[in-house]
Amino acid sequence: MELDDELCLCFHVSRRKIVNFIRVTKPQRESQLSECFGAGTGCGWCRPFLKALFRQAASGEQGDDTLPPAVEYARQRSRYVADGKGTPPPGAAPVDPR
Repeated sequence: MELDDELCLCFHVSRRKIVNFIRVTKPQRESQLSECFGAGTGCGWCRPFLKALFRQAASGEQGDDTLPPAVEYARQRSRYVADGKGTPPPGAAPVDPR
C-alpha cells in the first residue's frame, strides 16, 4: 500500500494521514487513532492495520509488511463486509459485490 492510498475506506483516510498523525500527535493508545478523521470508527476493517501502524511507531520499527496492495486491501474489505462483519457508513468507499 502506498502512502496516498486509503487505509480507512469508510472515512477516506490515507495511510499518509495516519502515519503523520502518529508522528505529530504521538498518541498514547491505539484508540486515539480515531481522532484522525474518524479512522477505524466505521466498518472496523482497518482497525488491525491501524493497530499495527501504531505498534510499529511505538516500537520504532520500520516497514509495512502488514498492508497488502491497495486493490487487494479493498477486495479483502469487500469480503469482510459481505460476510457481515461490519457495516460501512453512508459515503464510505463502495463495496465490490464480487
